[in-house]
Amino acid sequence: MSTAPTLQIHADGVRLQVARGTSVAAALAQVPPGRTRTSVTGQPRAPLCGMGVCHECRVRIDGRVRLACQTLCTEGMQVHTDTGTARP
Repeated sequence: MSTAPTLQIHADGVRLQVARGTSVAAALAQVPPGRTRTSVTGQPRAPLCGMGVCHECRVRIDGRVRLACQTLCTEGMQVHTDTGTARP
């Protein structure tokens, strides 16, 4: 049983409870199908490099396009995995 402090975020309308210090990419991996976005051709995308170089983890966080692997979850955060380039 984990005793780490947790917080709540919303990913595509799904409420998630995650440990403080969790990246958005790690939180999204908990939501089937575990992707961060869909490419413009409809292919599922997920973090590849985990350090912000590949940009495969682009998502819309609280209205702004950000890299999920480089962003820590904050209480009440709204995350959207849009089709294409995650444009607001």
